[in-house]
Amino acid sequence: MPLDYTTLDLLRKNHPAWRLLRSDHAPLVASFLHRVFIAPNVRTMAQADLAEALEDELFVLRDRYGEEAFPRSAAAYLNDWADNEKGWLRKFYPAGSDEPHFDLTPATEKAIAWLESLTERAFVGTESRLLTLFELLRQMSEGSQTDPETRISELHKRRDEIDAEIARILDGDIPLLDATALKDRFQQFLQLARELLTDFREVEHNFRTLDRRVRERIALWEGAKGTLLEEIMGERDAIADSDQGKSFRAFWDFLMSQTRQEELSHLLEQVLDLEPIAEMHPDARLRRVHYDWLEAGEHTQRTVARLSQQLRRFLDDQAWLENRRIMDILHDIEARALAVRDAPPSKDFMELAENAPRIELSFERPLHTPPVKPVIAEVPLESGEADVDTAALY
Repeated sequence: MPLDYTTLDLLRKNHPAWRLLRSDHAPLVASFLHRVFIAPNVRTMAQADLAEALEDELFVLRDRYGEEAFPRSAAAYLNDWADNEKGWLRKFYPAGSDEPHFDLTPATEKAIAWLESLTERAFVGTESRLLTLFELLRQMSEGSQTDPETRISELHKRRDEIDAEIARILDGDIPLLDATALKDRFQQFLQLARELLTDFREVEHNFRTLDRRVRERIALWEGAKGTLLEEIMGERDAIADSDQGKSFRAFWDFLMSQTRQEELSHLLEQVLDLEPIAEMHPDARLRRVHYDWLEAGEHTQRTVARLSQQLRRFLDDQAWLENRRIMDILHDIEARALAVRDAPPSKDFMELAENAPRIELSFERPLHTPPVKPVIAEVPLESGEADVDTAALY
């Protein structure tokens, strides 16, 4: 992407991550979402739970900075952050639930990750990254080599290096990494582990974007149904066979191996018990970071499976509605909705008599009260005599 003036100006105006960094409430949004989503590796959260956590956060901030600093309710802030104008949260209804849930958007996670990168590190290690780059180049070179003689020669060379290392160890020469090298590599591991968790949300977002494009094509399709199905199925296969789909499938197959999980657990325990690493006071969750990867990957797998299932039902509904008149009406409604989705009208375009149902409970009605019948006594009036001071009348 070119970093010219026009591109950066568009990003400043339209990209959710840049809008977050420009917001007056950026410290609240970034700190709160990092605490409830990123730090504990929470993928989704119900609205009631998230609003309760935000209300507690707002209570502390209002006590410190005053009520006028954050005058709105937690629910209002959450809905504002999930609005298309902000795009910092994704609000959705999971299957089988009538309560909205929230999740971070990839743009928000990128903004928070950039803020984390601004903090100063104890030291900047370069050796581990250089070795990583060298190893990646070697893997690409060997993996693309088609000459058998060259491959065999490289394997023989590697075998000779291993034999020489074994001989040195048998002679008592055991090379060890010093504290600086261990900390350098551990920092590299922390960075890659965090980036891997961040990538899962972007993978899910890309799959949902592809799924939405397919649904738009179905809504606007005017040709034969067989051609539509052929194109859609081809695109679904293209999603699975894309670079992103292949990479995710390879990652999933690797991590699902029980042997690999046990190896990762053993390596993490061994590394975190090293004295130079323990002095860095790493997060206790690192001991189960591979399970966090597994949980995040499983969530992505469920998302892709659910999208495929919903798409099949969507296609079945299209096959069921063969009545041409109904199809034309639905097509017109969907086409108009898609046309105004990115540019909604600024003024009122429809009026509703009632925007919510009127609820009148039976127990709210008053109980029947029988009328009171006055009793009039028939007492005859008799004339009497009395001395009255008439001065009181004047």
